[in-house]
Amino acid sequence: MLRYGRPAPDYSMSDDSTVIVQMLGSRADLAFLKMILLREEQTNSAMPVDSLIILSRLREERRLTTSEFAISLQKTEVAVRAALEKLVESGLIEPHGTGRSRSYTLSIKVYSSTGQHSAYIRQVGFDPIQQEQMILKYIDTQGSIKRADTAELCKISIFQASRLLRKMSNSGMIHPKGQGKLTVYER
Repeated sequence: MLRYGRPAPDYSMSDDSTVIVQMLGSRADLAFLKMILLREEQTNSAMPVDSLIILSRLREERRLTTSEFAISLQKTEVAVRAALEKLVESGLIEPHGTGRSRSYTLSIKVYSSTGQHSAYIRQVGFDPIQQEQMILKYIDTQGSIKRADTAELCKISIFQASRLLRKMSNSGMIHPKGQGKLTVYER
């Protein structure tokens, strides 16, 4: 089912004594299938199930972390990282960020092959210069910005927002007012 771009089977209604599988009927995603077949032809081998699960989840949820994949694959994060790196090397997915906040999206190659060019740009997000400009525009219109507002505006984690605001503050672009969680940033 995953190979044809259909939803994964749902086992959520299973219990200790019974396995219940729900298979949702939907049309095959022919562009996704074509991409899988092309990759299998290039490597002269079938796409591993772990890779199919990763690609399928990214098709549905757009951006996920290693720990989120570990739950789906029922494997350790170390094993999942190896599968993710193989997909990065093959050009099918792209990593974003570092450390525990590192996330993955489908690559531009995948989005292009399925005709979804603008969807790629939306998923990858904004580069740091665009983020800075959005923050400055927000401050200009709202008077100040908080860390949580920055995270939501730029579609980044709270920790990434803190780093970005600190960097902008250190360069003199903005100035913090207050301390701790009550800190706001102004021009």
